[in-house]
Order: sequence, then C-alpha cells, then structure tokens
Amino acid sequence: MQSTTEVKASFRLLVLASLLTLALWFIPFAGVIAWPVRLFVTLIHESGHALAALATWGNVQRITLDWSGNGLTFFSGGWGWVVINAGYLSTLLFGCGLLLVLRRARYARTAAIFTAVLVLLMTVLFGGNLVAWATGLFFGVGVLLLALKAKPNVTHFVMSFLAVQCVLNALFDLVVLLVLSSKTDALTDAQIMAARTDGLIPAIVWALGWSAVAVAMLGTTLMIYFRSLRQRAEMAEPMIPHLLPDHASDMARPHL
Repeated sequence: MQSTTEVKASFRLLVLASLLTLALWFIPFAGVIAWPVRLFVTLIHESGHALAALATWGNVQRITLDWSGNGLTFFSGGWGWVVINAGYLSTLLFGCGLLLVLRRARYARTAAIFTAVLVLLMTVLFGGNLVAWATGLFFGVGVLLLALKAKPNVTHFVMSFLAVQCVLNALFDLVVLLVLSSKTDALTDAQIMAARTDGLIPAIVWALGWSAVAVAMLGTTLMIYFRSLRQRAEMAEPMIPHLLPDHASDMARPHL
C-alpha cells in the first residue's frame, strides 16, 4: 500500500516529466537534447513493426534509422495489415504501458530492465545501419545501467520522461500523418495501407482511424492512472481519527 505522500510524489514526477518534454519541444536549441530521444521513439516505432511481423510468422531482415529521426523496417511474410498498423499504435502502447507500470515507484527498475532488454534485442537481432546500432546501444546500455546503478527516484523520473516522450511523440506523429495524408502523396504507413486496398480506403481514413484509436488508448490510460492514484490515496488514509471518538466515549462510559 502506498501512502498519500507517495501517491502525490508519483503524480508530481509525471507532471515534471511532461513539462520537461514540452520545454524541450518549444525552447530554442533544446531540440539538440530531445533529438536522441526522438531516435529512441523511432526505434520503438520500428520495433513495433518488427514484433508484429514476428508475431504473425513473418521474417524481419533489418531495422534502419536515419539521423533526422525517420526509420524503416524491412520484413517479408507475416500479415502485412497487422505489421503496418503496428507502428504508431505500438509506440503509444509502449508509452501508456510504462505510465501504468510507473504508478508505483517500486516497478521503475523493472520497467527500465524490460526497456533495456527490448532495445538491445532489437538492435542486436535487426539493427541494419550505424544509426540504429548507435541509438540501440546508447539507450539499451544506458537504461540498463540506470536500472542497476541509479537511485530509485532517478530511475523513476527518467522512465517517466521516456514514457511521456513516447506518448506525445506518437500523438505528434499522427498529427503530421494526418497533414501528409490529406495534402501529399508522401510515402507513409497510411499511404502503404491505402495502396494495399487499391485506394478503396484512402490514406486519410487510415490516419484518422489510428488517431481515434490513439486518443481512446490515451484516454483509457489516464482514466486508469488517476483512478488508481485516488483509490490508493483513500486507502492510505489513517484509521486512527475514526477510532478516537469511539475510544473516547468508551473511556467516558462508567464501568459497572
């Protein structure tokens, strides 16, 4: 059971991570700091494609990233519909999953180890170019050291920051996808899905569908997050004040 102080501390940590994320987006030149994290988010996105291919009995040849933050997953076989749909939604699922796990600070180390293992496996098995390897090793080894060496509150904050980055970047990417799908023929996941349906379902419809699912996922996550924090805060309320009045009346009652 968590105390009220712990509940409030967990919430303050999430707010701080969110504010830091927004600051890195809007403060001039802060993008230099956010850029490596952007590569991490792209690696998670491409890992979603790769895991979906493997889960549907496909083969993954390689994952490549470029320095601007774009990525590609080369695969064969599998269920193409599932694999292509997995990118944006898996990034958001990863971020939302971390947020739910990090409601309790004690699980921050476990979340960090899981993240490190996932990133290192994707890099070693499917890293297809220098950028993918550099990103995977930097974050994989870095997060693993964080889990093993850092103080618990530092691990909790960094993992909260990465979770918020994944969520907000996924939402931002979907907004960009909506713009691209409505105005250009740029090669995107939505355009690939449109081509697979011979244009019957245009790219903008796929983009809107993914955006709707993303909003629903995030809304559900936030509802669960705040409800559980409120419940644990209520459970953590001390029982002594409720016992004192009865105890006082017992003491005042004459004993026969």
